[in-house]
Amino acid sequence: MRIRRILAAVFATAALAGLGLTGAATASATAGSVTPASVTPGECTDGGGTIDRSTAPLPTCRGGVYDGQTVD
Repeated sequence: MRIRRILAAVFATAALAGLGLTGAATASATAGSVTPASVTPGECTDGGGTIDRSTAPLPTCRGGVYDGQTVD
């Protein structure tokens, strides 16, 4: 009976540790490649761009880091 409890604890710990490692690896792999769907006016200008308000339906950031992203 004691062996079953110890084995259950070992398996549970290994399963939780595996989930933690998988989540950390996924988060670090996608952190650098995510681009926002839209940026704020401040982010656009801080990134070296200008706001082009002539585009419809939303303004667009031109130049800089967020070139081509919509501004909201």
